[in-house]
Amino acid sequence: MPVYNADGLVPAIAQDADSGEVLMLAWMDEEALRRTLATGRATYWSRSRGEYWVKGETSGNTQEVVSVHEDCDGDTLLVQVRQTGAACHTGNRTCFFTALEPTA
Repeated sequence: MPVYNADGLVPAIAQDADSGEVLMLAWMDEEALRRTLATGRATYWSRSRGEYWVKGETSGNTQEVVSVHEDCDGDTLLVQVRQTGAACHTGNRTCFFTALEPTA
């Protein structure tokens, strides 16, 4: 069972099940995880809107859940998905498209 933070949330990293590409990070509470496991559709908790959202419900960019794993500490989830369309709200396939350059 995941270890939730003080707000009752756990970070959930969405990863493409086939390529291994990291797609996005979102948040789940116990109910979002329950819905995800029950439906096979990635369901997250929106901290800004204060409501559940099923990935792709409005955009069509869905995440079919292949598996869910927790890390060794139980405080982060890895949600392996089959992504349809862009994972990021910007239209990019992944939310991790901005590279930061090291400073010396």
